[in-house]
Amino acid sequence: MFQPLELFIGLRYTRAKRRNHFISFISLASIAGIVVGVMALIVVLSVMNGFEKELRERTLSMAAHASVSGIGSRLSPADVKRLDAALAGRAHVVAFAPYIDSEGMLSSGRRVTGAAIRGIEPGREKLVSEIHTKMVEGSLDNLRGGEFGLVVGRELALALGVGLGDKVTVFAPQAGVTPAGVIPRMRRFTVVGVFEVGMHQYDRGVAYMHVRDAAPLFQLGRDVSGLRLKLDDMFRAPRITAELNEALGTQYWVTDWTRQHANFFRALKMEKTVMFIILFLIVGVAAFNIVSTLVMVVTDKQSDIAILRTLGMTPGKVMMIFIIQGSVIGVLGTLAGVAAGVAVALNVEVIVAGLEALMGVKILSPDVYYISDIPSDLRYGDVIRVALMAFILSILATLYPAWRASRTQPAEALRYE
Repeated sequence: MFQPLELFIGLRYTRAKRRNHFISFISLASIAGIVVGVMALIVVLSVMNGFEKELRERTLSMAAHASVSGIGSRLSPADVKRLDAALAGRAHVVAFAPYIDSEGMLSSGRRVTGAAIRGIEPGREKLVSEIHTKMVEGSLDNLRGGEFGLVVGRELALALGVGLGDKVTVFAPQAGVTPAGVIPRMRRFTVVGVFEVGMHQYDRGVAYMHVRDAAPLFQLGRDVSGLRLKLDDMFRAPRITAELNEALGTQYWVTDWTRQHANFFRALKMEKTVMFIILFLIVGVAAFNIVSTLVMVVTDKQSDIAILRTLGMTPGKVMMIFIIQGSVIGVLGTLAGVAAGVAVALNVEVIVAGLEALMGVKILSPDVYYISDIPSDLRYGDVIRVALMAFILSILATLYPAWRASRTQPAEALRYE
């Protein structure tokens, strides 16, 4: 009356009160191991996704989704006009802005430091980056052509000991040749703004000036280094840049953020992969506990198996009984682990804040780390992948004990009963 019979017996073995309490303990340990492993995987992957997203957003708030440059890394006014016409209304290109990219030395009093110098048009720069939203003092609009204003990162301002209204001397790498000899090109600028992105490479090493002030300083005349592009979907940047390279011809070169920051994001991806493998070993240990549990259950149920075989149950159905029993352990552990992992990942910031308040310490001190809160980005694709891998590993762990049960010989098992 119970169909299929192996399902009924397998479920009954799972929920029955065993005479051997040690087996029950091992079963609970197996479930707990899977719960901890799955939960840890989901939470750690979510936190790493959160850090990756935070770093990507901070990086791309300063870097362009894509950029167009010409031969010799400069574009003439005719090139800019031609590209403006070619990019206007182009699919996937939201906005574009000219820029000048160079390096120089900044001096204030006796303090001297190097920095990347970027010449921009403030009005158009707002369309392709978020630097205007990162201002902590002054405004990006204070950069006006011919007034020689300078916007610097917060750490760079501290290193130079300057604030709003202070003078900074900018030395260009190009030198001027005069009858008196070679004289370095320099210009006095006034600090009109200070920004803070939260990344050392930008806050300590970048300064902005108007493109009309940067061009004569770096001997570019009316030329610019290129155009910065903002795309409607930054994750499709490689495909869009390939289309633009084909459309614009060989005299222009289009590159995207995945190439400019390839090593950084490749390292993040590798770290995430390695962390996944390491933490998945926890689930592997729990799966070995399932093997131990079922081996002891098979030994404990020798006489039951022998009677079932005597009544005509095939070895395949006997094997299925213990596969079902082990699968139940795997399913229970996986579901509980997924539920716990999703709950923790969605509330990790609240949990961490509670732990910090309880212990009276700051886990990520803002004095040391640029990201002082632990971000979490739960991706349900990761949840499904972890759950499927844990379930499949649990199934594989049942095969050997179940096969061993199916090889039980009734005569040998019942000889001393």
